[in-house]
Amino acid sequence: MNIAGQFSPYASAPDTAPPAGTISLSHIRDFLSRQWRLIITITVFCIVLGATYIALSPFRYTAQADMIIDTKRVTWTQSEMASENRSVDDAQVESEIETTKSEKVVTTVIRRLHLDSDPEFVGMSDGIMHRVRVLLKIPVSKTPEITENERMRRVIATVRDNLRVTRLGRSYIQQISYTSLDPNKAATIANAFANAYIEDQLQAKFEATRRASVWLEERIGELREQASKAYKAVQDFKAENNIIIGVDGKLASEVELDQLGIALAKARADTSQARAKLDRISRVLEQRPTTDNLKIPDPVVTDALSNPVITKLRQQFLDDQNKESEWSARYGADHQAARNLRSEMAALQRAIWDEIARIAESYKSELQIAKSQEDSIDKRMIEVFEKSGSARQSQVRLRELETAATTYRGIYETFLSRFTQSVQQQSFPSTEARVVSEASQPRTPSSPKIGLSIALATLCGLLLGTAIAFAREQMSRQIHTRAQLEGLLGTTCLAVIPAVTVPKKPALRTTRHPSTERSAFRQISEVAPFSATAEALRYIKVAIDLHPSGGKVIGIVSALPGEGKTTVAAAFAAFVAKGGARTLVIDADLRNPSMTRALGYAGAPGLLNMVAEKSEFSNLVITDSKFKFDFLPASTQIKPSNSSDILTAPNVKEMLKSAETEYDYVLVDLPPILPVVDVKAAAELFDAFVLVVEWGSTSTDEIVKAVNTSPVVAERLLGAVLNKADEVVMRRFEGYSDRQYNYYTNDVTTGAS
Repeated sequence: MNIAGQFSPYASAPDTAPPAGTISLSHIRDFLSRQWRLIITITVFCIVLGATYIALSPFRYTAQADMIIDTKRVTWTQSEMASENRSVDDAQVESEIETTKSEKVVTTVIRRLHLDSDPEFVGMSDGIMHRVRVLLKIPVSKTPEITENERMRRVIATVRDNLRVTRLGRSYIQQISYTSLDPNKAATIANAFANAYIEDQLQAKFEATRRASVWLEERIGELREQASKAYKAVQDFKAENNIIIGVDGKLASEVELDQLGIALAKARADTSQARAKLDRISRVLEQRPTTDNLKIPDPVVTDALSNPVITKLRQQFLDDQNKESEWSARYGADHQAARNLRSEMAALQRAIWDEIARIAESYKSELQIAKSQEDSIDKRMIEVFEKSGSARQSQVRLRELETAATTYRGIYETFLSRFTQSVQQQSFPSTEARVVSEASQPRTPSSPKIGLSIALATLCGLLLGTAIAFAREQMSRQIHTRAQLEGLLGTTCLAVIPAVTVPKKPALRTTRHPSTERSAFRQISEVAPFSATAEALRYIKVAIDLHPSGGKVIGIVSALPGEGKTTVAAAFAAFVAKGGARTLVIDADLRNPSMTRALGYAGAPGLLNMVAEKSEFSNLVITDSKFKFDFLPASTQIKPSNSSDILTAPNVKEMLKSAETEYDYVLVDLPPILPVVDVKAAAELFDAFVLVVEWGSTSTDEIVKAVNTSPVVAERLLGAVLNKADEVVMRRFEGYSDRQYNYYTNDVTTGAS
């Protein structure tokens, strides 16, 4: 049995429970039907607050001027100092917006428009608190005197609070908005801020160019002197070291070395060519025959081929050779003519070789001349190189001096050009910032916005009311539905008995007037047979009849006094007795015998007498003539302090066992569980318990505590009865209605109290 399970104020019937974590539309409808009065009340209250705010707030007007920001900047770097166009990024736009709101611009506007003497800006205007004091006729204290500096700080703070400078999209246009009590003043101040920003930009550029001009003028003088000294140092160094610079900026010795290098390369080439020609013709001369071989060489040297002498001799030799061959073939080799031709050919051969030898001698002479020229040039280069060694060492220092002089000269010329530009900019300052749209006098107030304020007040009221209503239901620990009770106890809600229409009298919960008890008992006992109350009693009867143990001794209990357990017990006994069941009702609430008083047996002996005086049970039982059940009253003369000992007395146990065999139902009206210990002490005597819970009154903590007081009660708990239910309110929680019973009868439904 799940006793003291998690309590949920939105518990639904098990067969209609929505998925976990969701709330159905029917739940929302029921929630609104229960809490709409609270939500409407809070909403109306918020609307009244909104209307009060509108009534007390002064009307304010907002004027707006549009201005394009300055897209030019005076830059001064090592490479350039000029007013140049550059793209403006987001950071630059935001910087210009902050400049517009800067204290310098704000102060300029204040002094120009004399706002430091305007009551709206020095804290003497009629604010909301001042209006409330005047409305409630509360004396207004005088404003203490303040210093001039504090006055200016207050005016600056007020102006900044009402100033809004924003960027229009991704453009370079900034919107200057100002809010004031006077529409004309709002437009004037907005335009004044635009003009003050433009003047501030002009002044900033003028100051920048002026400071740059002063610094450049001082720097130019220093650079002129440095450039002159550097140039003089170059000339003095040349004179001291006898350095002559050519047209191309080279030393004279370097120019001569270049020329000698070219000549030396040519001389070496000529020498190599002469040596090659000599070697070739020498190899030809080595082939000169020593015998009478009439072969002539094949000269491959260019001079030999082009020599006219050799060419003529060679041609003549070839002609004789042809003739000799022809004649030898015709007349024989020993013919005198043939021999003469061979002799002539030998002479020609010797002449050819002698001419080649002469050419070889000329080649040898050319080689000697080329070699001599190469040696002469090489010697001269060595002399010039040795002579220019010291000049080259001095040239390194000379280059350094010339570089320094050139640098100083370039810097001087650059600064002189920048100085000229700076003077021109100082004479003609300009800015690209301009007003695109001037602020005009607004016709309608910008605040308070009546429609928006009422709408927000209504929305806030609805949200706040819903939140408070939801918190109210979440914090509620009372039982309002069957599902809540079943979920809390883990058992069945046997019946829901509607409340009776008995006028309540102011009294403590622990004491009930006998007339009230008798009236409630009479109404619940005399209900129509097909009413909701009668059907609820039938549910209790069926639950007892179907109890697994078949027990007949039933204890009727409640957590606290005044929940209606006595009335429910008596009414149920009368109900089953009318059906012919043998029923015994025992009033075991010895501390407060309300059933005994309600039935009119206050003076009769009862349970206390049976235990104390050992009276017979049969002598004490009273058969009620009206309701047809047997009743064992409790003594109303004495309130015993040891009531738990009386209930657990041996003769009480024997009496219950005997009654179980004689009666169909034995109903025992027990004391409430929490105030006294009687139920816990006597729990073992009963077969089952029926817990009566007062609808919308008993808290869940009290119910759980009562059930957990005794493990026997928790184990043998047959079910619970939700008593004194308000059908109208209950319908808002779970749609509870007795329409199913009205199908049988239209009798008015009444219930237990």
